[in-house]
Amino acid sequence: MTAHPDKLSLIHCLFDGELDAANALAIEAHLRECDDCRNEFERIKSLRDLLDTDRLSEPAPEGLRDRILATLEAGAGVRPSPRSGIAAHVLNGRWASGALAGALAACLALTLGMPQLTRTDTADQLVQSHVRSLLASHLVDIPTSDRHVVKPWFNGKIDFAPPVPDLRDAGFPLIGGRLDYVDDRPVAAIVYGRRRHYINLFVRPAGGLSLSRGFAERRDGYSLARWTAGGLEFWAVSDVGADDLEAFRQAYIAHGG
Repeated sequence: MTAHPDKLSLIHCLFDGELDAANALAIEAHLRECDDCRNEFERIKSLRDLLDTDRLSEPAPEGLRDRILATLEAGAGVRPSPRSGIAAHVLNGRWASGALAGALAACLALTLGMPQLTRTDTADQLVQSHVRSLLASHLVDIPTSDRHVVKPWFNGKIDFAPPVPDLRDAGFPLIGGRLDYVDDRPVAAIVYGRRRHYINLFVRPAGGLSLSRGFAERRDGYSLARWTAGGLEFWAVSDVGADDLEAFRQAYIAHGG
């Protein structure tokens, strides 16, 4: 069996981190249900790992650059920059493999005409949980800046151990933690501060998918950032700017989160 043709371009761009959060969540849900598409995702991952080595690179034939430029000039009357776009891989003396070119073509096709998947409401739930935690004065169940108190507090309440790094030196002091409820299951909510604002970091099991890049979006005036690591899925939600939230994500990852 092979992957569903209508999902193939989405699978490629999921791996490259080129989908918005809603579409990424939808295709991830499909991968959990479809063995063929999930195998395709793993095949792409193995291929990308192989392409990261130098074994598939070889010098382009002598004179290829001049022949390409001559052909382009004859066809368009314009001499392209030798460092622009995909052509740079060839003009700089490296061949792009057929598989990599296929992945690029798939993502291009997605950009030109990607079908909209059913929008999930996970991000909406998280924004609502963030707002509710502020309005109901229930920001934390365990109010402390001591990560050695917050982390063990979750023991026995959830079936995973969320990282709780100390990010005070990075400008994000720990406020505490609480339990929340998203997509019909309990999740950990770790709260950090940023000047006079709060960042709710929701943590739950990643469901078997590990993505190489994170996602960020803005919804209803709130910034959201999402990434996976160590078998866990992380969603950071706040009314701080996107740059501040990305700085938080980088600091959290750098400190073992």
